[in-house]
Amino acid sequence: MFIETIKRPELLEAIIHSIDEAIHVVDASGITIFYNDRAAQNDGISIHDALGKHVLDIFPSLNKENSTLLKVIESGQPIYQQHQSFTNIRGKLIDTVNTTVPIYSGTKLIGAVEIAKDLSTVKQLSQKLIDLQSSVVSQQKPSLTTGATYTWDDLITQDAQMLKMIERAKKAAATSSPIMVYGETGTGKELVVHSIHQSSKRAKESLIAQNCASLPSTLLESMLFGTKKGSYTGAVDRAGLIELAHGGTLFLDELNTMPLDFQSKLLRVLEDGVIRRLGGSQSYQTDVRFVVALNEHPHVCMEKGILRRDLYYRLNVCLLEIPPLRERKADIPLLMEHFRKKYNYTFQKLVTHIDEDVLELSSRYYWPGNVRELEHVVEYAMMMTEGDAIQLDHLPAYLKQELMNHSSVKREQPERKRSLRKTLEETERTLIKEAIQDAKGNVLQAAKRLEIPRQTLQYKLQKLHITYEEGRT
Repeated sequence: MFIETIKRPELLEAIIHSIDEAIHVVDASGITIFYNDRAAQNDGISIHDALGKHVLDIFPSLNKENSTLLKVIESGQPIYQQHQSFTNIRGKLIDTVNTTVPIYSGTKLIGAVEIAKDLSTVKQLSQKLIDLQSSVVSQQKPSLTTGATYTWDDLITQDAQMLKMIERAKKAAATSSPIMVYGETGTGKELVVHSIHQSSKRAKESLIAQNCASLPSTLLESMLFGTKKGSYTGAVDRAGLIELAHGGTLFLDELNTMPLDFQSKLLRVLEDGVIRRLGGSQSYQTDVRFVVALNEHPHVCMEKGILRRDLYYRLNVCLLEIPPLRERKADIPLLMEHFRKKYNYTFQKLVTHIDEDVLELSSRYYWPGNVRELEHVVEYAMMMTEGDAIQLDHLPAYLKQELMNHSSVKREQPERKRSLRKTLEETERTLIKEAIQDAKGNVLQAAKRLEIPRQTLQYKLQKLHITYEEGRT
């Protein structure tokens, strides 16, 4: 509120003109009725050039489909933090991030106001910096190391189980102990590992990542431990990834695919941090934090004989289990919205929302590829849409077919309410309780009756929240 002696219109206009954000107001027909000094500076035109003119006359490179002001007038819905690139009336390329909201008088829409942050100068300075860096390091070879690019903010979730895992991961990140991350393909194991490194005391040092899939022992040994010149034909003196990660973090992905004979060599390094290059005689003391990831549960891997138990016990100081997307259905709308914004920027589009039937059907899909598959689905839909919404027609054909089959099964068998996962879990719970009861609470005997390793039974007891007392009753 203003005190009575103040001339409100003049003061309000002076305040708006002094704000360091571009403000553009149009009426219900798209005619500019207010345009402040910052907007004029950002767009490279005068206030006189804008007032009384239609948005499309001021910015000829825009149209009804990609103008945020016109889109808000048409829909009556606000658009927040939308990236926009356009050419102004003088031919200057403008980059902004806009928040645009409708203006109502009662229930009648009378216009829209847009507040924009200019990114053009920032982009120009960034490009100059990149060009300067390129000229300085043009004669240098690329670094062999790779750094962490993700942080905890990149993990989009509201799921209680996922949030609990993140809290545990943050606590573990503060130490230098080994960490084991388990999750199905596409659940975001790499994001978790990067975030752990970024929030650790080793964040200023390197994060070196290596996928172990399908690599033979000899190649893994030379890659991780390094080589000594003359150790084999063509060998040169070269530091391995463990040396390069000294002081930082070494991330070994898909550990379950690492050959068993090499796992024993890795175990020795984990115990004392000492390595010796392939073909060399000198030993090197290293300080490396090991983080490993598996796309199969370690207990299953040990049952299959593809993960050494001694290596598992050495690495399993902290086991982080990332739940699959099908167990965190509430995150699907959040993630789809996140990817919509991401590809709006990438594809220079103005898709403002996702239809409710798309969100509803997406929540019924199994998502075997997890978050990675979901992102690809949204990316494809963003490629296909020409309007302002992602609709069913924009989804990939395979997904629509899967959803149709799912709906058909539900119509034919309406009495079946429980999911396969729930049914299997309840069956497993019943069998375990019966086995413990028959063995009078002896876990080893119960495991023998179930024909599974004792460690696996202990894991399942913890996962299914079964106490020994429950089994005895």
